[in-house]
Amino acid sequence: MMNSKEKLYVIKIGGNVIDDDRRLTEFLRDFSALQGKKILVHGGGKLATKLAAELQIPQHMVDGRRITDAETLKIITMVYAGYINKNIVVLLQSNGTNAIGLCGADASMIRAHRRISNNIDYGFVGDIDEVNHDFINSLLQLNLTLVVAPVTHDQHGQLLNTNADTIAQSIATSLSGYYYVELVYTFEKPGVLLDVDDETSVIPSLNPEQYAAYRDQQKIFAGMIPKIDNAFAAIGAGVHKVIIGKAEALHNLTSGNGGTTICHE
Repeated sequence: MMNSKEKLYVIKIGGNVIDDDRRLTEFLRDFSALQGKKILVHGGGKLATKLAAELQIPQHMVDGRRITDAETLKIITMVYAGYINKNIVVLLQSNGTNAIGLCGADASMIRAHRRISNNIDYGFVGDIDEVNHDFINSLLQLNLTLVVAPVTHDQHGQLLNTNADTIAQSIATSLSGYYYVELVYTFEKPGVLLDVDDETSVIPSLNPEQYAAYRDQQKIFAGMIPKIDNAFAAIGAGVHKVIIGKAEALHNLTSGNGGTTICHE
């Protein structure tokens, strides 16, 4: 049995960094400098939307979520699991980090089912059923850094577009029995803010009672809610720490000097 106290970082990077070559290069340099085992989960940024426009494939969003028809799924797979994933891998290699790029279909790493909704047909969007933690752990034991694209499969030959925040949370929780897992969500803000227009209003820590109160007061709303819900789900399933903060401050976030820490109490 391996040492359960060995640390594992599961870090989600957002499109705001992926869309900027300079920021991506700097982020991956900082990511490479982290000691120990680590997994990077990425989204897709604006490239998929740009390519869809060039190919004249209409795109539809509902509450910030992409409706994924068959043609859009092809673009997402090409962009997310192809170009973006492999570009991150080669940049990590240039920083001395031996990385391997994967999506959920590889080695049946993440199994999902097509989302069922009474009100909206999301198309080929997947909700996660199972993560193959033994496979992921076998790669980590080879000292490989995993770069995971948000594409899963349903075991019946169908690829599915799946939310990257949820993938990060699911991977983190599935490995919490093996490691001391720190889940880090990076995005464009320095943390969860009390005032979205004031970047100095970072909430340093957030427990369930505070979260409920801030939601009732409509101080936390819209796009932050799914991210925080994922964070609390991870904590409830055995992840030791979840941090939300700015990608450019990765070193500070992982050193406990910034961002918002999600906690039990």
